[in-house]
Amino acid sequence: MLNPQRSLSELPKMSAASQVERAVLEEEFNWLLKEEVHAVLKQLQDVLKEASRRFTMPTPGLESQLKQENFILGSSTMDQVKGVLTLQGEALTQADINLKVAKSSQVHHFQFREDKQWKLQQIQDARNHVTQALQLLNSHDENYDFKTGAEVNKLMDAVMLQLTRARNRLTTPASMTLPELATSGLMKMFTPPMPGDVMVNFYINLSKLCLTVYQLHVLPPNTTKNFKPSGSSVLHNPGAMFELNNNRFEVSHVHKVECVVPWLNDTLVFFTISLQLCQQLKDKISVFSSFWNYRPF
Repeated sequence: MLNPQRSLSELPKMSAASQVERAVLEEEFNWLLKEEVHAVLKQLQDVLKEASRRFTMPTPGLESQLKQENFILGSSTMDQVKGVLTLQGEALTQADINLKVAKSSQVHHFQFREDKQWKLQQIQDARNHVTQALQLLNSHDENYDFKTGAEVNKLMDAVMLQLTRARNRLTTPASMTLPELATSGLMKMFTPPMPGDVMVNFYINLSKLCLTVYQLHVLPPNTTKNFKPSGSSVLHNPGAMFELNNNRFEVSHVHKVECVVPWLNDTLVFFTISLQLCQQLKDKISVFSSFWNYRPF
């Protein structure tokens, strides 16, 4: 049985100890809000500026500042597709492609028209998300006084959302149907024009710039029994079917070649570091909120 006298006599001591602990925690938390949060924000800004620098857009009239990089497309399997791609920031400024037609020794040569370049939407979107993350961080300068942990968490969540979207744009290429691919502006980029039985697609996958070439054959008009149009996909397999302008096609051969773009790999590393910094700060905030339920962290 508890001794009521003992419990009552110890109550002031416990209360005093609790008050001391609370005061220490409050001091540590205030230091976190005033000092450490701003130190982390500075780190984040530095890392994301480096990421942004990889995406640098040229100043109007000074396009030459953004260097052109040539990448040789390679495949570990067959050499039916070879080529060189010229990348300048988010734009493919030139593509020089040789395609060896299946079951034939004939080689087709295609390149971009001189008046054309192809914008890689994935890189453009990723760059925009990095810019928005930096704007969020810049809206709280070193003199800004954070009042609560909830305010810090809200900022970190907003920054992390932009960084996650930026990363996802580089890691998750857009799915397309074969009719969408056949009618895309990319088909009008080449000289000589792409023949009707060849389609191409460019996309980013992680740090790789990928080219997929589809060779098609026309199905007889009375092919209805086994005709099943394929849906949306990043990569369509041989046997995939689609209908366009009252003609039915089947994919006979698929060739995928790719090249590594080192600066894209850099940006993915920067995104990972930044997301870790944000999460670590949120974890520190949560430690204090578990001690202090009465204060809105």
